[in-house]
Amino acid sequence: MRVDILSIFPEMFAPLDQSIVGKAQEKGILELYTHDFREQAKNKQRHVDDMPYGGGQGMLLMPQPIFDTMDLISQNEEKPARVILLDPAGKKFDQKMAEELAEEEQLIFICGHYEGYDERIKQLVTDEVSLGDFVLTGGEVAATVMIDAVVRLLPGVLGKAASHEDDSFSSGLLEYPQYTRPQEYRGMKVPEVLMSGHHENIRKWRLEESLKKTLARRPDLLEQYEMNEEEEKILQELREKAQDMVK
Repeated sequence: MRVDILSIFPEMFAPLDQSIVGKAQEKGILELYTHDFREQAKNKQRHVDDMPYGGGQGMLLMPQPIFDTMDLISQNEEKPARVILLDPAGKKFDQKMAEELAEEEQLIFICGHYEGYDERIKQLVTDEVSLGDFVLTGGEVAATVMIDAVVRLLPGVLGKAASHEDDSFSSGLLEYPQYTRPQEYRGMKVPEVLMSGHHENIRKWRLEESLKKTLARRPDLLEQYEMNEEEEKILQELREKAQDMVK
């Protein structure tokens, strides 16, 4: 996969040279390029923003530096890149979108600053995306998060092909608790079922714990999750236990 990032602060993407994303680049799985679109500004001061027509607060990114930078980025004409504009008003990013973007050959991220964008910039864009219902000072942090979430899904990036399949949100539920050595630490013990070696009991325990955590922390996920008969039964039992505790 090739990822291009348009930003006036390209140094903010240094963390992407580390950890899993850095290793993906070393393996040749990922090509990552940053483009300072300030370099394409035509005015003497190299300004990339200006006041909005009609008045209003703040400054807007001008179209010219963005369009000219996009003209310089190499794209496959047969399969153009997905161009992502980081915008608080965009569609909320989630695991499903990360999986969808991981299927692409090239992603381009446009990171804004200031109050917003000249509307004409959106003619270049295929997706307007937000991390959530809050405002950041710029799109760089949001783009970093998205790139990390997408790259770890690429084949060959993680140590095992199924390493991400049990992650929270990948299955539709929050992930069950996990433990490692020592078996007991400061009075806290690993659940006996995990020490039993009984694979079916372990599977059932993990499923119940996953449903329990999701019910307690993110019940909204259960509304979208398609349950099988076993899961419905476990969830019903968990809800009955919760009601008994309230009484």
